[in-house]
Amino acid sequence: MSSNDLSLRSAVNALYCDHHGWLNGWLRKRLGNTFDAADLTQDTFVRVLKARSAMDIREPRPYLSRIAKGLLIDLFRRRSLEQAYLEALAGMPEAVQPSLEEQAIFLQALVEIDRLLQGLGAKVKQTFLLSQFDGLTYPQIAERLNISVRTVNNHMAKAMEHCCLMQFQLQQA
Repeated sequence: MSSNDLSLRSAVNALYCDHHGWLNGWLRKRLGNTFDAADLTQDTFVRVLKARSAMDIREPRPYLSRIAKGLLIDLFRRRSLEQAYLEALAGMPEAVQPSLEEQAIFLQALVEIDRLLQGLGAKVKQTFLLSQFDGLTYPQIAERLNISVRTVNNHMAKAMEHCCLMQFQLQQA
């Protein structure tokens, strides 16, 4: 193990020992749930490890809370998406509902799609979803959204570029 790796390990250990309890309490207050707080605390320190930035942290609590806030947002977004999916399933006749395994696969795909589209404007997202999931043509999308076909084309190009960039970033993380 290199001296750099030992220094990083030591910095993460110190950060963890000094701030784990504080971060867990901070998250517990926001979530009202010990188990979710413990999971997000762990995920926060995993992000620090992956970023290999522990030696450069000057203000640990603001740094850790910024990471944890992002994880909180992801958790709430995922739960909101899950709730909407479960409500949609509840409205389906039981005979046509997917199996539990298929439901889990669909939900995982929905979460991934949501993550890829994060940061896009509402019209761009809507354009992308109408094209990719409803199978509408660009003229049909333009008519439905009351925009030009050229705007649909621009929105789709922006969405595709964004998805490719997000996918690349997720692979690098």
